[in-house]
Amino acid sequence: MAFSADVKQELCRQPVNRRCCARAEAYGVLLFCTAFDRRQARIVTECGALKERLPLLFRKAFKLSFDQLPEPGEGKGSFLVDDPEKLRAIFHAFGLEWDVHINLAVLEEEHCRTAFLRGAFLAGGSVTDPMKGYHLELVTSHYHVGRELPALLREAGFEPKEAERKGSRVVYFKQSDHIEDFLTYLGAPVSAMAVMNAKLERDLQGRVNRQVNCDSANLDKTVAAAREQLAAIGRLEESGRLDFLPDKLREAARLRVEHPELNLGQLGALCEPGVSKSAFNHRMRKLMELAESAEPS
Repeated sequence: MAFSADVKQELCRQPVNRRCCARAEAYGVLLFCTAFDRRQARIVTECGALKERLPLLFRKAFKLSFDQLPEPGEGKGSFLVDDPEKLRAIFHAFGLEWDVHINLAVLEEEHCRTAFLRGAFLAGGSVTDPMKGYHLELVTSHYHVGRELPALLREAGFEPKEAERKGSRVVYFKQSDHIEDFLTYLGAPVSAMAVMNAKLERDLQGRVNRQVNCDSANLDKTVAAAREQLAAIGRLEESGRLDFLPDKLREAARLRVEHPELNLGQLGALCEPGVSKSAFNHRMRKLMELAESAEPS
């Protein structure tokens, strides 16, 4: 959760200037917080920056204070509104009756929609450390909110996925570029850049690993081929035929025995005069053919 905490810290640095945006952000917080209905609004968080932001946000949005605040120094703290008059004022501000849903009429302006989604992420969002994977999600316990949020996101240019988990609705992104764009939209460009850099680093590491694996496979093939070539040369020597071979083949056999660790291209460069990898490979194949013909049938 460390990366999620960093994202929320960055989002909480966004100023709370316009009252309409303060209301929209508080609306997002309420629809994605721990509990919100006619009896109470309870927001539980361990994010220090959000703890500082919530009282200011609700004062700006509704001109009201919380009925319960977290204890100083408390890790996961709870903010509570349970005063009936305050709850009525909050419901009235968003045109809500008994059912909790997203009232698009109060989110007509782009800046208000951005503020709403920022509040939703602050209260019910999380994002995986991009060095471990790509997953950003928003979770709400309100069925209608979970069904309406994807439409709102699509209007903003995003293509989320949907799921249900333990009775809650989950709206999520799995692609790194979608997560980058969403974090930038919310007002967390530094975190979006961290996702981009992590993707580049993971891609680079993947290419390095593939190259290492390829090099290792090639080395294994080289070692296996060298072992076969040395065995063939050994058979030629045991049969006494090695000394009667043409100079070029005897030179190739000598170099292979003296430098078992080198590949064919490197051995070809040691010839007098130097020859290509293909030419040296041809000499090795000839030596192996001769070794096979020298064996008793």
